[in-house]
This record gives sequence, structure tokens and C-alpha cells, in this order.
Amino acid sequence: MIDNRSGKGLSFVRRIYLPRIIGLGIGLFAVMAAIAPLNPPTWAWALLLLNGLVWPHAAYLWALRSATPYQAEQRNILLDSLMGGFWTAAIHFNPLPSVTILSMMTMNNVAAGGKRVLLRGLFAQLCGMLLATALLGTGLQTQATQLQVLACLPMLTLYPLALGWVCYQLAIKLTEHKRRLSALSRTDSLTGLLNHGSWKDLLLLKFQICQQQRLPAVIALIDIDHFKTINDTYGHVVGDCVLRQLSQELKRSLREDDLAGRYGGDEFCVILPGTHEAQACQAMERLREHVAAYRNPHLPGLRISLSIGLADFRPGLASPEHWLEQADKALYAAKHQGRDQVNFARGEAATLRLAYPD
Repeated sequence: MIDNRSGKGLSFVRRIYLPRIIGLGIGLFAVMAAIAPLNPPTWAWALLLLNGLVWPHAAYLWALRSATPYQAEQRNILLDSLMGGFWTAAIHFNPLPSVTILSMMTMNNVAAGGKRVLLRGLFAQLCGMLLATALLGTGLQTQATQLQVLACLPMLTLYPLALGWVCYQLAIKLTEHKRRLSALSRTDSLTGLLNHGSWKDLLLLKFQICQQQRLPAVIALIDIDHFKTINDTYGHVVGDCVLRQLSQELKRSLREDDLAGRYGGDEFCVILPGTHEAQACQAMERLREHVAAYRNPHLPGLRISLSIGLADFRPGLASPEHWLEQADKALYAAKHQGRDQVNFARGEAATLRLAYPD
């Protein structure tokens, strides 16, 4: 929810704070230069100083301490627009200061809330103009003095710079947030490895690269032996720990370019690009030995072993699915031959996928 005190509401209040300090602080000079020749009453000078110097901090604290910071800041933005309209009429619509104030207010409203806040801000400006006209009378200044031009320059240069910087910082945060969401959508939540869909997408990409560039690569399918028995004996919490242990071992053992994923249940998958048969066998045998050596001091009877099937890329493969199927056959051949071993697909040596109990 946007008004969450620990979420977006407070963040929004903090983002508005600095631009408001800069905008109202330097806008004060533009209004003072334009209103001075009109000899306004003392209360108008006091209101101008309060609006330019005190209001930014009061608005910040008001919104910060509110139960609904986002809504409070939206109210503050409307009050900003109201006062912008007020001072525009108070200086008798002097062209340069008026355009400067109203355009900066409009820019701020669009950045803060798009079309909805823009329209509400325009209405608030109109109300401010009517209020100033009722209190200070009507008039029209058509000429801007040199002093008034100089007083508007800081507003025309520094405020857009401050607002642009805030928008830039927000864009950086949104990009990082999007990157994190993208990573989460591609990652298996339990193991931190690629999930099934992401790994299959990368398999297609690697398959196409191998076809085009005639590069070597090997697929490995890894199955935890008797995983159902582990779950039944020790419980699913221990089963999840076993899955995480294997994923951590994969991360430690594999190269940076190797792509590991959780294929489903207790099956894991790895793409080893630029790897030949002997290298892949050596890497997977090392993984198998490291996992087999794992001991849990709280569960001395727990043993983990792996069956691993490997298949290298061959130009005659019709599709990535066909490549994966060869590794799958090699995996089930390894299970058929006694488990706890690495098996490499070799033509007719692994022609059937046999279903063996876990």
C-alpha cells in the first residue's frame, strides 16, 4: 500500500523535500523582485518569507509524521500550487516571474503524479489567484525590469537541475528494482539456481550458438539418489537442506560461464560450454565425490549420492530437446547400472529412458 509508513509514502516525502527547499527558496527572490514595486502590505511580506523559508521544512515534518505520508505529501503539493497561483496574481501577472513560477510548479506536479496531479494543481493555482485578487486587488504588470529578469534566472536554471537530479536518482532505483525482479523471476527460490523455464531458454540459446559456431558443449543432468527415501526418513526440511547443499556445491565447483539450474524436484541441470567429454566427466565426478563426502553431525546416518548423465553437443542433433533427451537417457542408464556414478551418452548405449524407483 502506498501510504505504508515504512514504504513508498516516506520515500516519496523525502524525494520531494530537497526540490521544495530549492524551488521555494530561489523562487522567493523572483516574487520579491516583482512584488516590491507594488508596495504590498506587511502581512504579504511575512507570508512570502514564511512560504519561501519555513514552509518547505514544515511540509516535510507534517508529511513525515502523518499516518498516511503519501496522501499528506499530495496535499502539500496542492498547497504549493495554491501559493504559486496566489503569488502570480499578487505580482499582477508580471510576465517573466509569472511564467517562471507557474511552469516550475507544473513541472513539479507532472513529476510528482502525472496528469491527475497536474489537473488538480491547475485548479489549486486558479483558487490561489482568486484568493490573491480578493485580498490584494487586481492589476497587470506587462513589463519586467532588469532586476526581475536577474531574479528569475536562478529559478530557471537551478530548480530544473534539482528536479532532474531527483528524477535521475529515481530512474536508477527503478532500474535496479526491475533488475532484481527479473533475477527473481528467473531463479528457483529454494536453491538460488536458475529455474526450469530460464534454464530451458538458455539451453536453446547455447544450442543455437553451438550450431552456428561449431563449439563444443556438454549437458549434465544430475539426480539425487533415493531422494524420496531421504524425505520419508528425515522429513522435508532435511530434504530441502540436501537440495541447498547440492546447489551450493554446484556454485563452488562450476566455472563462471557454466549454467546450473534446478530442473524439477530432485533433478538439476548444467550446461558446460566450451567443454569436451573428458573435462565434463572429470568435473562431474569431482562434484559427485564432494557431495558423497558431505556429513551432517546431527544426522550421522544421512548419505547423499548422485547419478549424473552427460551428453555432448553434436552437429547432427535436431533440437535442444533432442540434446537434453540424450543426457536424460544417460542419467537413467547410470541409475540402472547401480546409481552413484557418472554416465556419458554413447550412441545406442543409452537408447531408452527406464523408470526406476527413487
